[in-house]
This record gives sequence, structure tokens and C-alpha cells, in this order.
Amino acid sequence: MKKSTIYYLIICLFSFYTYPVGAQSIKHPYQDPKVPVEARINDLIGRMTSLEKIKQLDMYSGKEVANMGGHEAASFSEEKAQKMIGNTGVGSVHDFYPLNATIANQLQNYAIKKTRLGIPILFIEEGLHGYLGHGSTMFPIPLMLSSAWDTMMVHQIGRTIATETRTHGVDMILGPVLGLAREPRWSRVQETYGEDPYLDACNGVAMVKGLQGNSLADENAVISEPKHFAVHSIPEAGSNASSVSIGEREIRSDFLYVFEKAVREGGAMGIMAAYHDLDGIPCVDNKWLLTDVLRKEWGFKGFVLSDLGAIRMTLDNHDVASSVSDALAQTFKAGMNMQFYDFSHEKFDTAMLKALKENRLTEKDLNDAVRDVLRVKFRLGLFDHPYTDTTLVSKVFHSEPHQQLALQAGREGICLLKNDGELLPLKKGIHSIAVIGGLATSQYLGDYSDGHDGVSVLDGLKDRVGNSMSINYAEGYNQDTSSVKQADLLKEAVNVAKQSDVSIVVIGEYENEDGEGKDRSNLNLDENQLKLVHAIHEADKPVVVVLENGRPLTINWIAKNIPSIVEAWYPGEKGGLAIADVLLGNVTPSGKLPVTFPRSVGQIPYYYDHKPASFHRYIDEAKTPLFAFGHGLSYTTFHYSDLKISPSNIQVNGKTTVSVKIENTGKVEGTEVVQLYVRDRVSSVTTPVLALKGFSRITLKPGESGIVHFELGHDALSLWNREMKRVVEPGMFSVKVGSSSDDIRLQGKLTVDKK
Repeated sequence: MKKSTIYYLIICLFSFYTYPVGAQSIKHPYQDPKVPVEARINDLIGRMTSLEKIKQLDMYSGKEVANMGGHEAASFSEEKAQKMIGNTGVGSVHDFYPLNATIANQLQNYAIKKTRLGIPILFIEEGLHGYLGHGSTMFPIPLMLSSAWDTMMVHQIGRTIATETRTHGVDMILGPVLGLAREPRWSRVQETYGEDPYLDACNGVAMVKGLQGNSLADENAVISEPKHFAVHSIPEAGSNASSVSIGEREIRSDFLYVFEKAVREGGAMGIMAAYHDLDGIPCVDNKWLLTDVLRKEWGFKGFVLSDLGAIRMTLDNHDVASSVSDALAQTFKAGMNMQFYDFSHEKFDTAMLKALKENRLTEKDLNDAVRDVLRVKFRLGLFDHPYTDTTLVSKVFHSEPHQQLALQAGREGICLLKNDGELLPLKKGIHSIAVIGGLATSQYLGDYSDGHDGVSVLDGLKDRVGNSMSINYAEGYNQDTSSVKQADLLKEAVNVAKQSDVSIVVIGEYENEDGEGKDRSNLNLDENQLKLVHAIHEADKPVVVVLENGRPLTINWIAKNIPSIVEAWYPGEKGGLAIADVLLGNVTPSGKLPVTFPRSVGQIPYYYDHKPASFHRYIDEAKTPLFAFGHGLSYTTFHYSDLKISPSNIQVNGKTTVSVKIENTGKVEGTEVVQLYVRDRVSSVTTPVLALKGFSRITLKPGESGIVHFELGHDALSLWNREMKRVVEPGMFSVKVGSSSDDIRLQGKLTVDKK
């Protein structure tokens, strides 16, 4: 018997009864929680008018339905709700950020009580590294989270974001970003988990699972919506939303791999389609992406949201649509489910109805699009438990455990890039520290952290040293001052450096230099910041450079001349404390770079897992990176030994275990991130010279040792062959274990035989 027939019989059976729920009664099967979800969806769709269906595919903004107090909704407005929502209902509301759950409950109550069918609203907000509502816990940028190589922590952060989000009545978060950061000029590198598909996939799955929890209907779970689907992160010339031309094999091997893991293993119920065109087809119109791969191959059951204005771009920028109706017909036939401020509500409704009338869209196309949106709402439990417990926020919002997790994330994500002469940690004999640079007082926490403040480097050091050392601050450089004033600031900074035992110079990217829409043509530091570092270096006192930035920078002179360099990224609300802990030795650094640092823009693209015939040979530049993927130093040392591959011969469908012994040979406790790489020696298609296939954090006391285990199987050894099938080919594989991609300590061989 077909599923549709079964659903129809269930609907007929339940239509004869009503069940009391509180003060209401169940009149229709879609209102009954005992009926299977798909049957409830079919029943509801069968009762909806075309306009009611279309409304479910539209997103409204908070200002249209509530009284806003700046960024947040300050109070519910029934007048606005009645005007905008009427009795038809709407799909979602964004940019709402209710100050409390009561406001969300009031708007939800209107949707349930005042619309004809009582379909609840889906509240969608930003939460890339912390719920963007006022007062939430703000974690380090995703790139820094990835620098920790700690997926258990990323999962905890996802749980925290979901918990704080749902306490406000918000049901869905736009994230994580799963593009591979292989174009550092691009403005959104900080939002990614780095350049490697395996590391990105591990972090992506951890975040998706953390956000979505055990059940979407729980009071501490939200929908996760990975973005931007797909290959958005390598735009032409590094310009956000520019065209991308790339072959299917590379798309599947690297870029789609990360999203596939988020859907298949993470269970993501949302996807955001990207702005750009991929091989000539806008992603929002790409049926191969949105339907053939996402739904048919991967079994995706959630809904696809356009990026803000992405559908409109097919009409205004890509020039592949002749009208609004044509643009909408193309995207919804391809697999879209909801517009994101693309067209006004009136224009959207009219154009969709026109597309139906002219048969550009069929009723089935419309039903299919609506079905996915409704499924998410049912899975969230919005039809059965639409209101949020208003007491939750006082129990969990920005709680002490959440703040401590933010501190942990900052500590683990800091990368020690260089430490000549063991200048760090700062020794007990140091009595005075010069803290220099405008960024030393910055509380900027990265993109998507509007209105949130954190602990600056200067305040963090003051907190940690107390009265044990004197802290002397000099701005040294200010973006907004004249050249004359700049000279005065520089002179003051040099004097402060000369009067101190050591200088901490904080430099990097200011808020106006990094974040969405702030693409760069070069990766150099601002000229005045570089002058500042030169001047402090010439003061002939020990210098430590702390970087706060959202992408790799070309810091060649600093890398050559400054003894100690700390990459601190944008380290979250407790970032200044985390940086101070590392500088002072309260914490031993363990972060590893999730991206390659090039020496110049001319080397781009430069990522470690390139193909064998991809070279970086120039007459005017070195062929090596400035800092390699996986690089990160410690205050202790680790010895690798006893590499074992058991068994060393497997069949194409088999598995093997790789183990290695790690010993702390230094004087302090530390954590090493052990990295496992694989090389397919001979294959039917070209494969990377080195590919990360496993990593593990191990914490050891001085003299202590431990065994790290990895498993290699189909996922790690497979490739997309010439027939575009994912297979494991017989042959020999090199297995390499090390502390970074350019610091391999041990290697062995694995042979794969035919069945």
C-alpha cells in the first residue's frame, strides 16, 4: 500500500473525532499530536488556499509585526500583526530578537488564534558564535573555534547557543557557515571553520548537533541552517557573491562533503542557498544542488531559505529571469522553500499567483515547497507546544557556566605562531609590561556580534597581573587621526616601550576591515600599524605581537623579526582574559591554524591539500607558506613514537586502526593536537598530496605519555572516480602523523586490496 493511501486512511479515521487540548479541542487531524507528522502535513495542505500556502514561503521582519527598540522587539503590536499577518498566517519572522519570551508568545498567540488555520510562526535569527540578541554569551569567531580542534567543545557551544536562543522564543539559527576558507581576501573567512573539508565537517556536524539537540521539540533546541550552499567561499577575485567556476569532482570531494556530513550525520533541517552563480547557474535556481543532491542523494527533509536578496539577484544581477514571477518560478521549481526579503510581500504574493495561473509553477510545486516548511514547524513542536516558558531565561541566559565556556574556547583557540628564545610565557622577573596598540582596548568580537562587548587585552592583563606587575598603555596608532597626531602617538608608544621590561603590541584588523562585505585586495597590515611594530622593535626591548583578525595576514617582516607572535583572532567576550592567561603562562597554548598563512596575495590560492601538479614556484617569492595549516606551538614539547597500523592490509570495504604514542618531554603540562594525514599514492583521478583524516587532543603532564587512536575506512580512503562514483580504489596509501601539515613526525603504509 502506498504511503499516500495510508496517510489518507489515517486522516479519514481521525476526522471523526475531536480531542480536548487545554481549553481548545482538536477539530482536524493536523491539530492532533497522535497523528503521524506526514499525515498532519497532508491534511493541513489539503485545507489551505493557494494564498495561505504562498504566505508560508515568505519571511517578514520584526519591525513589521512588533514595536522595535533598536535591534530588539520591545513589545508586541496587535495592530501591526493584524495589518501584516491578517488571517492567512506567515512563514517566518526575522530581525525580531524579542527582549523576552512574552513578546514572542504574544505574536505566536496571534498567529494561532487569529488566523484561519492557526499555523504557528517560525522565528529565525542570527547566532553564528552566540545568539545575536542583547546580553547573550558571545563566543570566539568560528575560525577561532576551529583553531581549538575540539569538536566536543564546539558541540557544547552549539548547545549553549540553542539554549539561550530558545529561551527567547526563537526557533532557528542561520548557521553554521560551512564554506572552505581558500580565498583569504574574501570578507567572510572569519565565519568559516577553515580551509580543510575534514576539519570543517567535524566542526560543522558538532555545531549542527549542538544546536538541534536531542529533539527539536525540546526547550533547548533550535533548527540549524548550514550556509551558503554551495561553494560560496571561493568567489572570483575574492569579492563576496562573485561567480564561481569549478568542476563537479572538486565540488563533491571538498565543498559538498562538508554539507553532506552536516545533513547526513548532523541531521540539519535548514539550508541557505548562496548568492552566486555556480558554473553559470545561480545557486538559488540550481536544481542539481537543491533537489538532486540535497534531497534525493542525501535525504534532506528540511527547508531551503534563500540568502538575503539572492532570488532577486537572478533578476537584477544574473539576468537569467525576465520578471519577478519568472524568477520565483525558477527558484521554487529548483527546490527553494522560502524567500529572504527578496521582494515585497505584495509583489511576492502577486507574482507567485501569476506563476501558478500561467503554469510556470504547478500546484504540486507549491505543495512540495510548503510541505518542507510545515515539516520543520511540526518537528519543532510548534503546533502542539507553541509557547516558550518565560522563566527559562533567568535560569540559563548568559549563565556563569556559559561564560566559562566562552573563556575556555578563547584559551584553546589561541595559536602561538612563533616563540624564539622562549620569550613566552612572560617570566616572573618581568616587573613592567607595555601594552601598545589601539586594538589592545578593542572590544570588537567579530562579525555577527552587534551590541556585545568583551574583555579587551589591556583589561585582561590588568585583571590577571593585579599588583604583581605594572601595566603601561600607549595607543601608538589610531585610524582616525592626522599624520601629525599619528607621529605623536608613535613617539609616546616608543617611550612607554623603553620604560618597560617587555612590549605587547596588539595589531590586526579593525571592525571596518573585516566582516561581511569587507573584501580585500591585499592581506597586509595597515602601513601605520607596521610602522608601529618597527618602532617598538627598534626600542631594543623584547616584543610580543598579538594579532586580532578574522583571516590570514601577510606579516612577513613581523614573522622574520619579532621573536614571539600570538594569533588571537577575535576571541569572544572573555578574549582579553584568555590572551592574558596564555601570555602569562596560566595556560599552555594548544591552538593550531585551520588555515594557511600565505606570504603574499600572489600565492593565492594556497591551501595545504593541493593537487600534486599544483606548485607555488615564483622568481620573486618563496614556495612555502608563511605559516602552514595545522601549525601551532606550545610551552612544552612532545615526542611521537610507536606508529602502528593494524591491520596494514585491508580490503576496499575494510577498516584499519592507526595508533601512536605521544610523550610530554617538556617541563609543563600541555595539550597536543595530533594530526593524521593520508596520501593516495596512485589513483584514477588526481588526489591531494596530503589530506587530513583524523585529529585528537591529548593533555599530558611532564614525563607522561599516552596512546592516540584513529580509524581509517571508506570515508577516509574513498575518492570520486572517473565515472563520478565514490569508491575506494585498491592500492597503497601513505599514512602520516604529525604536529602540523609541515611537521610530520611518523609515517607508514596501508595497502588496500580488492575484495
